Amino acid sequence: MPFVNIRNGQLYFEEAGQGSPLLLIPGLGGVGSFWRKQVEFFQSHFRVIVHDHRGTGRSKAETEKFSVDLMADDVEALIEHLGLSDIHIIGHSTGGAIAQALAIRQKHDLRKLVLSATWSYGDEYFRTLFGTRLQILEKIGMHAYEQFGRIVRYPPSFLGRNPEFLQPSGNNESGDAPTIASRIQALLDFDSRGQLDRIDIDTLLIGAIDDAVTPHHLWDELAEGIKGAKIVKMPEGGHFCPQTAADAYNTTVMSFLQGRM
Repeated sequence: MPFVNIRNGQLYFEEAGQGSPLLLIPGLGGVGSFWRKQVEFFQSHFRVIVHDHRGTGRSKAETEKFSVDLMADDVEALIEHLGLSDIHIIGHSTGGAIAQALAIRQKHDLRKLVLSATWSYGDEYFRTLFGTRLQILEKIGMHAYEQFGRIVRYPPSFLGRNPEFLQPSGNNESGDAPTIASRIQALLDFDSRGQLDRIDIDTLLIGAIDDAVTPHHLWDELAEGIKGAKIVKMPEGGHFCPQTAADAYNTTVMSFLQGRM
């Protein structure tokens, strides 16, 4: 299986297709399989690369304290291992924070940036939501934490039509409780507001208006800090709009990547 060495461990990754590299960075769950519908769509136009964050999925790394910068270091190790240039990046939620860190550093040849359902700083709503998730994890347990997560990341109407998405996966791919708790704290610590003016590549912000995890006012604040950023607000799809509204999401992102926006 393909792995790249990272600090204190190894990062699992997969590739599909040929062409300019397109890095897809997943959110808090951490596993590259989140992007299944995007890999299927984009692999006919790009060299699509996905990975599992450290401590999740098939990646293995001893990590006492997570941070967005540490996870960005891991992506840089992957970029350097594969010798990538002329790179497009799509980062969703936590992956969007990681993508911001990469663009701010300006260390690699990044071409276009898609920030999906993400934020620059967690306001009181965001901090209360993730603080509550952390309390559920620590005081009630993993099952309740996962169930609460499923409820908030999908639109109610979608769950009504697809009740199977409410069922526990049972695979623990997102890591054990201490790993998840440290990853949540990394989100609460993240603040890119003072550095957004360093992002000087073509940038698209995209998400769904009914997102209850990273509401669209957070994208507005993020877009204000990035010169020339474009923003698309899909009418529905919830926080997991790349899965629940994949057709609209994929075609919009493709238009941006191909310079038609």
